[in-house]
Amino acid sequence: MRILLLIFACLFCMGQVSAQSPVRLAVAGLSHGHVDWLFNRAPEKKDIVLVGIYEPNQELAEKYAKRYKLDQKLFFTDLGKMLDKTKPQALSAFGAISEHVVVVRACAPRKIHVMVEKPLATTFADAKEIQNLTQKHNIQVLTNFETSWYASNQHVGNLVKEGKLGEIRKVMVNDGHQGPKEIGVSKEFLEILINPEKSGAGALMDFGCYGANLMTWLMQGQKPTSVTAVVHQNKPEIYPKVDDEASIILQYPNAQCIIQGSWNWTFARKDMEVYGDKGYAVAVDATTVRQRLKENTPEEVAKLDPRPEPYGDPFSVLASVITGKLTLDKNDLYSLPLNVTVVEILEAAKTSAKQQKTILLQ
Repeated sequence: MRILLLIFACLFCMGQVSAQSPVRLAVAGLSHGHVDWLFNRAPEKKDIVLVGIYEPNQELAEKYAKRYKLDQKLFFTDLGKMLDKTKPQALSAFGAISEHVVVVRACAPRKIHVMVEKPLATTFADAKEIQNLTQKHNIQVLTNFETSWYASNQHVGNLVKEGKLGEIRKVMVNDGHQGPKEIGVSKEFLEILINPEKSGAGALMDFGCYGANLMTWLMQGQKPTSVTAVVHQNKPEIYPKVDDEASIILQYPNAQCIIQGSWNWTFARKDMEVYGDKGYAVAVDATTVRQRLKENTPEEVAKLDPRPEPYGDPFSVLASVITGKLTLDKNDLYSLPLNVTVVEILEAAKTSAKQQKTILLQ
């Protein structure tokens, strides 16, 4: 009996160690500016371990190796070879948006989970292919949006769920900055953003995706009945191939969402206004909400703590999902079904702007 108890204790301890082992993470691409979030994580976070980096641009690879003092053995110029040799459990994609489907094609048969930067894909066809691959090979594909980390958006979402705002009538989502070149993004990232084949569009995709993501989340996955978009080039000398200004209207049976994405604003902003038939709430920034829940009461300002772990860090979210500590709802901001709908909305918006007419989705 004592021997059996010892064996059980050893197995239990091994299971605990295994459960606490960091997730083996690989990176595909270094050209997307958000990749620095990974290398700048707090050193005390031990939930992931970097095992490989795929980057065919040798100059770019050397720049990152030098900047973050990375071992040259981490770097590969062939995606398949990197996956087979390093055997990651998960991969974060930081290349062009158009390459997301290529990455998932490589990872899915190998049972490697994937997290991509927003949006999920440049076309609805690619988004559907990604969804089909995840279902066939039983992997997770998450889409990371900065606004998913915001405590303010979660607070407003909870007000909606609790019925404190009533039924949603209008939502306005504003996302933008002075322009990618103006704020000094890297030459590799800029080359992606100004190339419609790689990015899908300009401000319409780069910033319009935030509003489509948040509104689909607030509406619990419901698609709009129609999409209307207007785009413009205020700076064609800088962005000759893509739009730098976009306005998108999503119409629902009883609600409307206006999404404003811009590369022309005087300073960066990411905020959301939600108006119901009982009250309103404005997510001013990541931790500030203005709200008025009754007609005869003054507006209140709520200062919030940042979201608790793992929600304040996309890599912690990814690790928690893979290890089973966290199960995403199908309409979570990171979830695949919701973000397939986001790409469908964005594609309709591009079509609307091109054809100068409203596109019906239902």
